[in-house]
Amino acid sequence: MPRKVTSSLQRKVSPDRKYQSVLVQRLVNRSMLDGKKQVAERAVYAAIEGAAKKLKSENPVEVLEQAIKNISPDFEVKSRRVGGANYQIPFPIAGHRQLHFAMMWLVAAARARSGMPYAKRLEAEIVDAYNEAGAAFKKKEDCHRMAEANRAFAHFARG
Repeated sequence: MPRKVTSSLQRKVSPDRKYQSVLVQRLVNRSMLDGKKQVAERAVYAAIEGAAKKLKSENPVEVLEQAIKNISPDFEVKSRRVGGANYQIPFPIAGHRQLHFAMMWLVAAARARSGMPYAKRLEAEIVDAYNEAGAAFKKKEDCHRMAEANRAFAHFARG
């Protein structure tokens, strides 16, 4: 099995029923617990529609796309052992991994909130991500800050 995930190894995700968007379907799949897809679907649709209403936007999918774009990381750090010392080396992130991290952080941040149903928590997190605030955006900023702090070790990435 190859080390890198090639396009032939990636699973094709079919678009969702309502918006015909692969991005929405990926969020539904990421939000799903115990195989309860309809429950997750209902929560995600309510969240993106509520977020669009709060932001006074016509298209909920565009709001979600912008929120995901705002929390997608461009760099990550990987540990690498060089001459007996471990270095955190910054690497740029490819497209599908950016989306993976953004979705993961969005759902994790929504689940970490408390005091309201999941749909409301996800809605609040999407609005925060759209406005470049919230826990998911902070996670991206931390990731970038870590990469920037370790930029001196970038030359270890080659070779």
